[in-house]
Amino acid sequence: MDPVAPPLKTSTLTVAVNDRQLVTHLEVEAAAGEMIGLLGPNGVGKTLTLHTLAGLREPAAGDVFLAGKNMNVWQRRAAAREVALLMQSEEDPFPATVLETALIGRHPHLGFWRWESGDDVAAARDALQAVDLAGLEQRAVGSLSGGERRRLAVAAVLTQDPRVFLLDEPVNHLDPHHQLRVLKLFRALAASGRTVIVSLHDANLAARFCDSVLLLFGEGSWKHGPTLETLTTDNLYRLYKTPFETIETEGRRLFFAK
Repeated sequence: MDPVAPPLKTSTLTVAVNDRQLVTHLEVEAAAGEMIGLLGPNGVGKTLTLHTLAGLREPAAGDVFLAGKNMNVWQRRAAAREVALLMQSEEDPFPATVLETALIGRHPHLGFWRWESGDDVAAARDALQAVDLAGLEQRAVGSLSGGERRRLAVAAVLTQDPRVFLLDEPVNHLDPHHQLRVLKLFRALAASGRTVIVSLHDANLAARFCDSVLLLFGEGSWKHGPTLETLTTDNLYRLYKTPFETIETEGRRLFFAK
């Protein structure tokens, strides 16, 4: 592992499904301390791009580098200690409690046939506290609301404690209070030196929390750059085929679809 290499980097990365190229020759360097917003309409490949960055699917072309090493040479357990992926949706095939589910994030850090330690349990409890689920540790996951289940998935990723977080719509199903709570949490983790790439549908949340944005326009085209320069009404129109207007208030730019 190269200590001076960027935590995550792509080189001419192409993401495709069947014969359709979703992202072509992507060049992104995600720095320590950076939070990148991933935006685009439905079907342009945001989820598949995140899965490719996480090493869960092979690129159609190009490479992903994790801590200076090509993703294809990493062992899965070692990679999972460096990068965590929050899926867009979670399934619970087996009955489990809230605490047991949060502890899944510790699995990459455990040796074979080793049970979770007191420190692992403490890490899971801290993560549950961070997402406002403290006190629900012994609840069955199946009894949770959709928003509570989403926050539990976030807690499991926090418990994993990676250097790179890949988050696929983390605020899906969340009320405004918990949307802000979760995004402030990852903004603070980025400020502490972690790397965060987050898929969002709300340009205002991206403008508020992200240092840069990666826009996926479809059919392979993309644009990456600082948020203030890249998140414009022209780019949003190109992205969503909908006119936007902006309002400046309290030092922030707000976007409204017309």
